[in-house]
Amino acid sequence: MILDKVNTPDDLKKLSITELNTLSDEIRELIIRKVNTTGGHMGPNLGIIEATIAMHYVFNSPVDKIVFDVSHQCYSHKILTGRKEGFIDPDKYNIYTGYTAPEESKHDLFKVGHTSTSVSLATGVAKARDLKGESGNVIALIGDGSLSGGEALEGLDNAATLNSNIIIVVNDNEMSIAENHGGLYDNLRLLRQTKGQAECNFFKSLGFEYHYLEEGNDIAKLIDVFKKVKDNSCPVVVHIHTIKGHGLDIAEENKELFHWILPGTLDKKEDSQDTVTTEDYNSVTKDFIMEKAQKDKTVIAVNAGTPGVFGFTKDYREKLGKQYTDVGIAEEHAVAYSSALAKSGAKPVFCVMSSFIQRTYDQMSQDLALNNSPITMLVYWGGLSSADATHLCSFDIPLISNIPNIVYLSPTSKEEYLAMLEYSLNQTQHPVAIRVPNVWVSTGVVDTTDYSQLNKFKVESKGTKVAILGLGNFFGLANEVRDELKKRFGFDATIINPRFISGIDKELLQNLKEDHKIIVTLEDGQLNGGFGEKIARFYSDSAVKVLNFGGKKEFTDRIPIEQLYERYHLTKELIVQDISNILEVAYV
Repeated sequence: MILDKVNTPDDLKKLSITELNTLSDEIRELIIRKVNTTGGHMGPNLGIIEATIAMHYVFNSPVDKIVFDVSHQCYSHKILTGRKEGFIDPDKYNIYTGYTAPEESKHDLFKVGHTSTSVSLATGVAKARDLKGESGNVIALIGDGSLSGGEALEGLDNAATLNSNIIIVVNDNEMSIAENHGGLYDNLRLLRQTKGQAECNFFKSLGFEYHYLEEGNDIAKLIDVFKKVKDNSCPVVVHIHTIKGHGLDIAEENKELFHWILPGTLDKKEDSQDTVTTEDYNSVTKDFIMEKAQKDKTVIAVNAGTPGVFGFTKDYREKLGKQYTDVGIAEEHAVAYSSALAKSGAKPVFCVMSSFIQRTYDQMSQDLALNNSPITMLVYWGGLSSADATHLCSFDIPLISNIPNIVYLSPTSKEEYLAMLEYSLNQTQHPVAIRVPNVWVSTGVVDTTDYSQLNKFKVESKGTKVAILGLGNFFGLANEVRDELKKRFGFDATIINPRFISGIDKELLQNLKEDHKIIVTLEDGQLNGGFGEKIARFYSDSAVKVLNFGGKKEFTDRIPIEQLYERYHLTKELIVQDISNILEVAYV
């Protein structure tokens, strides 16, 4: 294997073009094999192999700084910078994160996993270089889909004014996760059609020197264009046209589906796939939106570049027609856009991942909450997880629930979820966010709760001594703790389904003081600024003890969820032990 000769980027410079092409084939085979085993970003990484080889061939990393956007394109970079064993040896497949990580290698500048950041980061690196009187190239790699993000446009605007070396490589594969949306892409299309010769050029209008390469998967031509811009003394855009999923037919043909895949995807045969449709919160949401949209032309589904997360297939999107909007990777815009839709009489349902809602604090506060626009915002995947540090979803409760006017709800079942959706879509008083559960539960009993009566908790079973508030995903855990307390101590604990994250039921909490010594809160997220702290603050001037269970304020990185539950005492046994420690003191 040619790869046997390559342990650092310097080793590339000793290879011929023929050997570099062979190397790209070897890297492609490794990526396909590993990703099919572990899951991961298949399409984006296959499309950028040749460009990565060419960049490392021409530039001198880490003296020259390469800044990746979102890290969906960094696998070949990792292979070339001393981490190939993580792609060759199946026993070592998980030793490296799927994202750039400075702790792994001096060739990684930043830990990044959210999109549209590379130009801003690279501009800062270049400016610091200039301030220190140093030299060297600074290269920002960004995909065309990422250009729709506001930070990318802000970064380009600033980078164009540097008057010094910064090279922005635009990897244009004509895709975001799904298809691109926005007027910018009309210009990218024009530039591709004219091989970069169109007079109307977005990048030139900002002041960049501009180079276009149609054959963005051709190593020799990539090397030529990178040599042309190396050591440039002004800001440059190198616009390369690549193929997402390049070299894997099924990934090229199904670009959206193969953006990110589950383990074993390539091993599945079409004729053996289970055709039985199982109900889940995605299907419930899709059916709800479609039903409402067909009856009410003001209902509109809003998404920010991640339709697959919510099951919004191409067919589904087409069926909704103008009642579906994908704003591209632009969550900030999506919130403000939804706010204005609602203020103008429409009924937007904005679907977003918990990790990505972090990008929108100002818009949620200013554009949405301050204006009290009655949108419906569905927050997916909220909770503790074994995800990479870049994609943690445990911060949405502190973020959303502490902004005035926003009602944040946490259902425990399909029936509660549907009732909350119905309430949110038809009310006009508040922005309503719903934390879509991660655990499928269906009671079969229609929920008739009037959610317009804000902050009313539900007592599911009445007991004494200990009251357990199990929020959303952890309601089932609350019942397990109750059963264990009954088994060990012989009393029935009170079980409460809070349902409301953003407020507390003062009357109920006050009544609990009469016959309860301990209040326990369970929440699937960060404790600091979370739901449990609201409860603890209520009881702060009383003799009632409050135990809050949830996650610590920390970035975790691919830690197995079972280990996190142990760390945070989020198991039935550890919770009961912590309760018993207080019970023994209280009743001595």
